[in-house]
Amino acid sequence: MTRAIADFGSFRDPSGRVFHVGDKIFRTVTRVAAEDFEFVRASGLIERLTGDGRLIGSQVVPPDALGEYADGATYVVEHTRLPFVSYPYEWSFAALRTAALHHLDIHLAALDVGVTLSDASAYNIQFQGARAVFIDLLSFRRYQNGEMWSGHRQFCEQFLNPLLLRAKLGIPHNAWYRGTQEGIGAADLRRLLPWHGKLSRNVLLHVVAQSAFQKSPIASGSKHILTTAKFPLASYRRMLSGLGDWIATLAPADQGKTTWQDYARSHSYGDDEVAAKKDFVARFFGATKPDMVWDLGCNIGDYATVALDSGATHVVGFDFDHGALELAFSRALAEDLNFLPLFNDGANPSPDQGWHQRERKGLASRADADAILALAWLHHIAIGRNIPIDDVIDWLMGLAPRGIIEFVPKQDPMVRELLALRDDIFSDYTEDYFFECVARRGRIVETKTVTRTGRKLVWYERA
Repeated sequence: MTRAIADFGSFRDPSGRVFHVGDKIFRTVTRVAAEDFEFVRASGLIERLTGDGRLIGSQVVPPDALGEYADGATYVVEHTRLPFVSYPYEWSFAALRTAALHHLDIHLAALDVGVTLSDASAYNIQFQGARAVFIDLLSFRRYQNGEMWSGHRQFCEQFLNPLLLRAKLGIPHNAWYRGTQEGIGAADLRRLLPWHGKLSRNVLLHVVAQSAFQKSPIASGSKHILTTAKFPLASYRRMLSGLGDWIATLAPADQGKTTWQDYARSHSYGDDEVAAKKDFVARFFGATKPDMVWDLGCNIGDYATVALDSGATHVVGFDFDHGALELAFSRALAEDLNFLPLFNDGANPSPDQGWHQRERKGLASRADADAILALAWLHHIAIGRNIPIDDVIDWLMGLAPRGIIEFVPKQDPMVRELLALRDDIFSDYTEDYFFECVARRGRIVETKTVTRTGRKLVWYERA
């Protein structure tokens, strides 16, 4: 059999481990989790949630599917493979809010049949397009009458507090979340909130009180009050429902237009030039029909939509403009597109990090794109961030075996704007050198000039 590779992101869970075998995904269920797993299966919850797409698909398979790696496992489960794995620090505000609401929805559905969730990790949510899906089958366990919500603190740190950071203070969660990986603590958020921001009942309950509980001392040999208190099921459900109602109303405090939010409508070229650009993109995807596309600088998703309409199966978009990302995610959700827009700084993409620097994979470790789009993106990195153009081209073409890269010359208004307040030190930023760099790494299939200022699209095939 093909060698099984343990997913390093699943090592913390004693209930089971995730393995990759070729392009298949398996999860073991150990003896400590077997009884709960059997109870949850018998409840019908898994079948119901997978049936309507809220839970990742799964089926119990013979242990020999994993060979020796199934030793000690009571069950082996095969899961539907996701097209792309993303992390909460890459999500827009709207995506994080969608994930939070999805987690609460799953938890309420579980309580209906005597099941609860053992934790509240945001990493248990993934996206198929812009639709959230719960992926951790072993988070489900039998509900014990009167138990407290053991995942409350984690839910607040990984979902609620990052949302409040943006909703109350206008600060995106991404950099902080990426730095800690475990979200934002109640004590930290409490210090940041102004006094009047702490007066609402929800903030008092889920931030201020949460912070106080975390700081309360525990006598030696005693249990924390939260481990012995009784919490009626009706109150449990009201807490989850109330959180969901509140989170659904949250919106970013920084609602003003961002730099690139209106770029798709306010750019410097005409309708005929836009049509020429879209035609070139459509022909590329019609000819190549890639399964996975990475759209670097996706903005609000105009060209991701062209890609999907022309033959691509999935598009993951990356952008650093929060306003554009909010619009892109809302569009993908409303139109049910296989398009997931994510926050990404092109000059500082997500790294390998966590335990052994393997727990959360960096962007390069997830480089499974079949094609890329890099439209109106190159000049922002080469000129805006002082990255040598040959380095940029090497990195871009290393991501996928084929794609489209747009070259924007110095006479274009957008490049002139980048150079307006600085010296032009970019002597190698020329059309000739750009083509030389692309040709050095692969084959130029076709080029097209799409604007009067000389913007060129290059369709490449990597050598």
